[in-house]
Amino acid sequence: MPTTLPFTSPWLLAPMEGVTDPCFRDIVLERLDPRDLGGAYTEFMRVSLLPIPEWKLREWLGARRYGQPVGLQLMGSEPGPVAATADAAVCAGAPLVDLNFGCPSKGAWKDCAGSALLAYPERVEALVRACVAAVGGRVPVTAKIRSGVKDDRRLEEIAKAAEAGGAAMLTVHCRTREEGYRDCADWGRIARAVAAVKIPVCGNGSVETHADLERIRRETGCTHAMVGRAALGNPWIFSGRDVSPADAARFLLDYADALRTRRKFRDLGAAGRVKKLLFFWTAGGLFEGATEQAREEERYRRLREESPGRLWSWLEERAAAVVTSC
Repeated sequence: MPTTLPFTSPWLLAPMEGVTDPCFRDIVLERLDPRDLGGAYTEFMRVSLLPIPEWKLREWLGARRYGQPVGLQLMGSEPGPVAATADAAVCAGAPLVDLNFGCPSKGAWKDCAGSALLAYPERVEALVRACVAAVGGRVPVTAKIRSGVKDDRRLEEIAKAAEAGGAAMLTVHCRTREEGYRDCADWGRIARAVAAVKIPVCGNGSVETHADLERIRRETGCTHAMVGRAALGNPWIFSGRDVSPADAARFLLDYADALRTRRKFRDLGAAGRVKKLLFFWTAGGLFEGATEQAREEERYRRLREESPGRLWSWLEERAAAVVTSC
């Protein structure tokens, strides 16, 4: 098992379903120096009874490569098919394979995958062990967990199970499945995982600002920090750079263009994806208004906009306004 992780900095972009496809990832990666953003992950690929073929994994990874590695995340419950998919992922060019033990969705729960496996630490260990054996030391296998199902009483047991299976790094989301995405993150749980295992631990949950990246490491002892929802609102959170409204608008326009040209989204679908980011968006002072209330009112006007054309026009105006005033 490789002990050296391929990340270029301690800060990582979390895997997010419906977000971290190649279009979004590429636009983030091309804007951030490898010294600021150390790596990213694909959306999870759900493995059922049959392994996922190599061609599909290549598609999921995307054709472009940057200085930062992009790990391929898998979610499943049966060691055989997941391990075979991990082997195919290496052949497809994945520099690391991550196993999802954190997804809280009802679908994952029904299939006894994602966070459902946290109730069975022995199955976590078996799944990790099978994938480590399948990749045969060619790339690291990492694991991402939540802190438990209903409570965190078995957190140390779960962390040790992933380590015993051969995981090269453990990412700990500091909420339980039952807590979902509520504002109840407890970084103390990350510190407990750090104390329980010898492998590197990545902290995840409630990292909302650039300063939080160092703070979570300082307070928990974790070696890496992973950002999810905050990166949807500010992709520059990893560098701490203050961007202009033009930078912010251009990011969203480039994202929409990538969705239309590379994934053949229609305007309405691309607008839906852009609005998903606008809901969280904080970067660049994109929304105009003299007060916070006025800026939030503009946000919700854009979220309610039914015409993709009018949404693109607004973003083009914001992209051009600062350029012409400089």
